[in-house]
Amino acid sequence: MAKTEEPLLIKRYASRRLYNTETSDYVTLDDIAGFIRAGRDVRIIDLKTGDDLTRQYLLQIIAEHESRGETMLPVAVLTDLVRSYATQAQSVIPQFLSASFEMMREGQEKFIENFGTMSSPMKGLPGFEALQAQQQAFLKAMMQGWSGGKEEKSEAPADEDAAEELKKIKRQLAELQEKLSEL
Repeated sequence: MAKTEEPLLIKRYASRRLYNTETSDYVTLDDIAGFIRAGRDVRIIDLKTGDDLTRQYLLQIIAEHESRGETMLPVAVLTDLVRSYATQAQSVIPQFLSASFEMMREGQEKFIENFGTMSSPMKGLPGFEALQAQQQAFLKAMMQGWSGGKEEKSEAPADEDAAEELKKIKRQLAELQEKLSEL
């Protein structure tokens, strides 16, 4: 995703309220997380001092997600990050993490792109196109936060639908594997 837009400027007032300069209204951390998931870069500055607070607020968004049980960062990774602040590795970690996430985004995009144009012996099997579509939808849903996809509200029926859809995909995959072994 090419970033041609200027970052969305958010100003923090002395009252700690966050102000969206594009829409002229106040926003919350959840709103800011939504902008980021939608692919928008943000820049948060302190109105009085002009200090850039973006890093501080992004870390706060991550901490809130982690504290709500939406864990993505294993304890071992968090521990290594804390350790890296006290070592010489501190200078290499940011470049390593940035390169790793960029590779992951590119890999995801290529996988989804290639999966749609795959020429394989499975292509002629009955149900392959339906399975392919379901897997693409599943991958997109799993990678939403990483690729800038829009966040969907999580509801119990959606979770049940997702679980049922996953069972269906597994069942179809097993059928395809069985047909492949027969070939």
